[in-house]
Amino acid sequence: MSPADLLSQRSAWFPRPVAAPDAGQSDPATAPLRLVCFPYAGGTVSAFRGWQQRLGDDVAVVPVQPPGRGLRLRETPYDRMAPLAEAVADALTEHRLAHDYALFGHSMGALLAYEVACVLRRRGLEPPRHLFVSGSRAPHLYGDRADHTLSDAALREVIRGLGGFGDADALGAAYFDRRLPVLRADLRACERYRWEPRPTLDCPTTAFSATADPIATPEMVEAWRPYTSGSFLRRHLTGDHFFLNGGPSRDRLLAHLGTELDALGTTPHRKATREAPWTF
Repeated sequence: MSPADLLSQRSAWFPRPVAAPDAGQSDPATAPLRLVCFPYAGGTVSAFRGWQQRLGDDVAVVPVQPPGRGLRLRETPYDRMAPLAEAVADALTEHRLAHDYALFGHSMGALLAYEVACVLRRRGLEPPRHLFVSGSRAPHLYGDRADHTLSDAALREVIRGLGGFGDADALGAAYFDRRLPVLRADLRACERYRWEPRPTLDCPTTAFSATADPIATPEMVEAWRPYTSGSFLRRHLTGDHFFLNGGPSRDRLLAHLGTELDALGTTPHRKATREAPWTF
């Protein structure tokens, strides 16, 4: 592999301008705070489109693009959580992003965010200033599903039942089929995952649950509480498993994230909407 190919592969973890800032755009490595964002199973960085504008210039939104999707479609996706977390930690360190950072993950992304935080701690690096987990049961509750073994038709129905198609459902089977390899790999990573006991994280943690989410119920999301020795807060929003993809619940999620990021002291000038009470 040539040096140029190696640089391209490393930079592929993060969309521009993260890996190579364009003219007039700030380098996320020098921003006051980075919000590193992990998508759900089969998801891409498009899940976080518009977040930068909503959260303001003092927070650099850094979506993570694992192999097998987007411009990395031809790369083999990971189907095990541990090596994926190690690779993400490598990329964050190389791009000088593992300092003054918070982590956000939805569904599989929440589990990956937790594992990345554990890897960085094991390496003696700076811990996240905040961990946001969304639409995800606690790590020790994974491993009770086998959706990756379903037929294409059955898996389509599972995703539809969770609200995962949205407006894209009209695009038909071809749209879904293009995403099947990475979706199955991601599901294998989650369904074969087994939590290993380890010390709790010490960063504050906020967990988001949704009213109509059958695979991450409020009780399952509440079970994240013992995973931190810092403060733990839970928000309960309306919506299905994919509530972050659009509508009022997405707006409220971003408003709550803005409130918490404000509390870190990075954006005291921004007036975030404070809509819902904390659920303890």
